[in-house]
Amino acid sequence: MRTRLLPLLIVLMAAVLLALGLPLAISMAAAQQQKVVVDRIDDTARFAALAQFVTDGPRDSRRTGTDERWEALRSELDSYYGVYGIRAGVFYRNGSAMANAPDDWFVPRTGEVREAFDEALLSRRSHDPEQVWPWQRSRLVVASPVIRDGDVVAVVVTDSPTGQMRARILHDWLLIAAGECAAMLLAVGAALRLTGWVLRPVRILDATTHDIATGRLKSRVAAAGGPPELRRLARSFNEMADHVEDVLEQQRAFVADASHQLRNPLSALLLRIELLALELPEGNEEIASVRTEGKRLAQVLDDLLDLALAEHAEADLSLTDIGALAEERVAAWSPAADAKGVRLTGDCPPTTGWADPITLSSALDAVIDNAVKFTPEGGTVAVTVASDGDTSTVVVTDTGPGLTDEELARVGDRFWRSGRHQNIKGSGLGLSITRALLEAGGGSIDYAHHEPRGLRVTVTVPRHAGDREGSEDLADRCS
Repeated sequence: MRTRLLPLLIVLMAAVLLALGLPLAISMAAAQQQKVVVDRIDDTARFAALAQFVTDGPRDSRRTGTDERWEALRSELDSYYGVYGIRAGVFYRNGSAMANAPDDWFVPRTGEVREAFDEALLSRRSHDPEQVWPWQRSRLVVASPVIRDGDVVAVVVTDSPTGQMRARILHDWLLIAAGECAAMLLAVGAALRLTGWVLRPVRILDATTHDIATGRLKSRVAAAGGPPELRRLARSFNEMADHVEDVLEQQRAFVADASHQLRNPLSALLLRIELLALELPEGNEEIASVRTEGKRLAQVLDDLLDLALAEHAEADLSLTDIGALAEERVAAWSPAADAKGVRLTGDCPPTTGWADPITLSSALDAVIDNAVKFTPEGGTVAVTVASDGDTSTVVVTDTGPGLTDEELARVGDRFWRSGRHQNIKGSGLGLSITRALLEAGGGSIDYAHHEPRGLRVTVTVPRHAGDREGSEDLADRCS
């Protein structure tokens, strides 16, 4: 969630900074240009004041220096060009030069200089030039009219290079960019802290939910910071988990108590049935049927009690030799398999795993019992132990009738039995008890088709103690 929320916040913050930075950059560029334009206007106004008193019309004497005012104007223009590198000139209405620097600079017939000159002839200072950007190598032209007795007699024109102005604009932009980058880094840091603060309770809630979903009903959401809404959600979740645990505990207690309380009257009833059978002719079918159903009901009650205890018991995990334990169970069930005419084989190399030995033995007993029970005479049941980096597995395959896809989806449900196996002894709780026992220790049981026929049951246990505690460690880290 953090990887999805953080880019969204960063994009929004970048958009805000750009929305603020771009107008600021444009404004600073305009301010720099306006400063240059005002300076040039002042310069042209000073030159216009000097040119007002220069003798009308072009004169040859200005080349010899007889006109002191013209000489002063020419000297000012030369100094101006020499110091600043800005071309400047005073031109009569017909475009001829009164004084100019450098000497070879004149008003062209077209272009930006000509447009500024023509506009000044109308007794107006040239309009503000277009904005010059750092990547443009243009020049800045400003023209002012020289007015005498209310008439425009000449025009002062300056043509300035823009290199220094563009450099200052670029410098200002770099400062803005540096400020934007610093602000962006601060914003990213703030976003990281904000998303961490907001999502920390969510991560803790996710870890706790996973713990409860995998059977650790005692897990609760640890107290943490975050928004008030998430803190309320955590408290509500803990209350819900307490209520669910209480309900499940009541259900388990009811099943255990009911199973225990029913066993005594059922035992008394079975005893009376046996006494009654002594008074009836031997081989009576009805009494035999009643005796069979009574024993089946006793088995169901025993299995219900075992299921309630399995769901409630805590697993006592230890490092166990899975291969030796599986080989022991194969040896224990070999007589039963031989009696039925089923070949039971075992490939059980030494393999370790974290499991409750009693729990795993009970699970293997239930799985091997089912395999032998449903495999016809002459069939084979194979038990194979294997391991990979994280888990150890015990695979039990048989050559029995197997299960359909629909039956595979339901196998292991409480009291469920295939319609094809209703005449075979069993209560439908054995695999449910096995699953509950394995899940309490971090293991699992899976069912699949075995080719060419039969059922494949895989019992899995973790090879390392940390595999089962991973989600608990996550919750601890989050808190």
